[in-house]
Amino acid sequence: MNVNVKKSDVRQKGLLSDREIKAYLLKSQQGDKRARDYLVEKNTRLVWSVVQRFMNRGYDPDDLFQIGCIGLIKSIDKFDLSYNVRFSTYAVPMIIGEIQRFLRDDGSVKISRSLKEMANKIRRKKDMLTKKFGRTPTINEIAEALDITPEEVVHAEEALKTPQSIHETVFENDGDPITLLDQLAGDEKNWFDKLILEEAIRTLDKRERLILYLRYYKDQTQSEVAKRLGVSQVQVSRLEKKILKEMKTMMKT
Repeated sequence: MNVNVKKSDVRQKGLLSDREIKAYLLKSQQGDKRARDYLVEKNTRLVWSVVQRFMNRGYDPDDLFQIGCIGLIKSIDKFDLSYNVRFSTYAVPMIIGEIQRFLRDDGSVKISRSLKEMANKIRRKKDMLTKKFGRTPTINEIAEALDITPEEVVHAEEALKTPQSIHETVFENDGDPITLLDQLAGDEKNWFDKLILEEAIRTLDKRERLILYLRYYKDQTQSEVAKRLGVSQVQVSRLEKKILKEMKTMMKT
């Protein structure tokens, strides 16, 4: 996929109407390369508006702009013309996702050697305590045995876990795959609600995502989550309210 667009090419004049965009989308999806290139040219301002969110992270804005254009091209190729929504409504989450994947895959989140060593110590201690107690030890018990804080235990364990995709099938209902995102969004949500929800979930830190996962996918009580994290039920309740409030705010913007 060749993206040869420059930030300096962004123009504010000559914007296309939604009807015109969809006419070009139809041509592009039928194999008209000129229509595809024209759509990219006319929507580069949209890409730049998204890039603004990722400034000051140590990356050249032009590099992020190029990555964002890849997301734009993917949205041009994948947009379903049967949906009665504006193209930009679909394209923005696609552009954001492409940039976020680049930042993640480029190593923006790296696990230190000391954190890996701590996670291995925790695993060994957890196995030892499981044999001793005849059950899985709590976060507090592991922390006490290693003379560290419960937060350090959670951080080390979660750092080495493979991030679970919210599109991963968690179970099947009469042959139909059900994803974590389906569980969180609910059947009444439409496709764009799910895209916005996905972006909201990505803004949470690991601990917040774990709370959300345990409460709304694993269907655990606040007391059960508190025991897992080694904190009080009141703290879990406060964190859950904060998480939901922040997500609702983001989904409204």
